[in-house]
Amino acid sequence: MMNGTTIMTTGKVTTLKEAIQTHVHSGDLLYASGFTHLIPFAAGHEIIRQGIKDLVLARATPDLIYDQMVAAGCARKIIFSYMGNPGVGSLRRVRAALESGELEWEEYSHFSMISRLQAGASGLPFMPMKLTGASDLEAQNPNFKRVRDPYGGDDVMVVPALTPDVAVVHVQRADANGNAHVWGILGEQRLAAFAARKVILTAEEIVPEDVIRSDPNRTLIPGLVVDAVCEVPFCAHPSYTQGYHDRDNDFYLAWDEISKTDEGIQSYLQQWVYDLPDRAAYWEKLGPEVHQRLYAGQRLSEPVNYGDY
Repeated sequence: MMNGTTIMTTGKVTTLKEAIQTHVHSGDLLYASGFTHLIPFAAGHEIIRQGIKDLVLARATPDLIYDQMVAAGCARKIIFSYMGNPGVGSLRRVRAALESGELEWEEYSHFSMISRLQAGASGLPFMPMKLTGASDLEAQNPNFKRVRDPYGGDDVMVVPALTPDVAVVHVQRADANGNAHVWGILGEQRLAAFAARKVILTAEEIVPEDVIRSDPNRTLIPGLVVDAVCEVPFCAHPSYTQGYHDRDNDFYLAWDEISKTDEGIQSYLQQWVYDLPDRAAYWEKLGPEVHQRLYAGQRLSEPVNYGDY
């Protein structure tokens, strides 16, 4: 229900707990989407809470969500193109796992990672790219291969399609069928959704269908590729959701200290994941001071006239 309006639900609407139980299994290749904002931390926490293991975690920018999941023992491999605590430093737990050999890994450039998703979303076995800097990665990653241009040009580099078993996509709002609006910085959400076999959509709000239909150009994810729709306000904290809450820069700095020791990480996971039933409890635990600090305020875009027809 939103603003007193009853939303007609379908079989796609479920809780995040139920969506993870149904669609995410040990051994899956998981893609948690979102670039800078809309990172589905709540889904990562629910996977940790449910004790799902042996995952292959793919993401262009692993960020803190995968540092926490690796620390919780959820992963056996990570596929990435940039890795770090943005603006702060390394992902300490992931880096330690890579250096110790505990975690398998594949590294790509941003463009080649997105090209893999583009191939997967397009139903193609691979995607060609200009050689550019990929020649350096070619020496380290056997998934980079050169092929001859059949039209007589220079060789091109190709990378294989990435087809996650499950993609988790966070959005600002969606209807009960999974048609979803996204605004602000757009990352790889659409490609990840089309490339994956299953899609879990988390939304700040589930809204009536006519809200989505009122602005069709903002519908980044169509319901036809979505398997589960979950209303999860503040899902993206400590990253941000444009128009709903700001980025918690203080937490990114704090995580650098927390993650210096295994004891610090496990204490955090116990207090903020295992001891809490869901995201609502997590947000309540953050407290009103943090809520106020992350308040997004309001800056509305100009309305668009689609005409009356």
